[in-house]
Amino acid sequence: MNKIVYSIEDDENLRSLINYTLQREGYEIQSFESAEECLEVLKDRQPHLILLDLMLPNMTGYDFLKIIRQDYSKSGIKVIILTAKSGEFNTVYGLNAGADDYITKPFSILELLARVEAHLRDNTAFNNNDILDCGGIKLQIQNREVLVDDKPIRFTYLEFELLKLLMKKSGTVVTREEILTEIWGYEYYGENRTIDIHIKNIRAKLDPYAENIVSVRGVGYIFKAGAK
Repeated sequence: MNKIVYSIEDDENLRSLINYTLQREGYEIQSFESAEECLEVLKDRQPHLILLDLMLPNMTGYDFLKIIRQDYSKSGIKVIILTAKSGEFNTVYGLNAGADDYITKPFSILELLARVEAHLRDNTAFNNNDILDCGGIKLQIQNREVLVDDKPIRFTYLEFELLKLLMKKSGTVVTREEILTEIWGYEYYGENRTIDIHIKNIRAKLDPYAENIVSVRGVGYIFKAGAK
């Protein structure tokens, strides 16, 4: 079955480009000019992923995202924000609002495809019953749930995958290049703080175990169980 992608974009030219590109790659794509139009369709059919512009007519992308995370939390819908709002503050705000990824315009269509593919990639590395248990932090693979001192904490798709990678390799340094390849499925060229932003968000959610994730300057990160 083809993966289903919804695109919410009020720029007709960009909307057409996204449609053409994803259809050519074999995705089932449906586009909307407004968030309200998409919400009507969501009642009957949920996609695997939504490409979401923030500056939309009437309902903003953030308002739409809030509804998705409240009303469709069990659907596992991934959301990639596509927006002209650049800068670290906006990126952090978007990820904290519940987005799984954040891409600023103008963007490379190849980069967009790489990120879509990374988010929709089937992950069969674990069996359904696998649980990663590092003291007060537990990852339940089947239902993609993170427990901190037995309390469920919501993680975005990428946050979960990144924490899982670090916990799988507990005690071993995971390089930035390895993280980009394993989690994003592509390489960035030039300056990039996406990994750092995700690590910052993960640490905040793991409190009081934030120090279990240790930065190795110029190399990457290492997960140290029992570092509390």
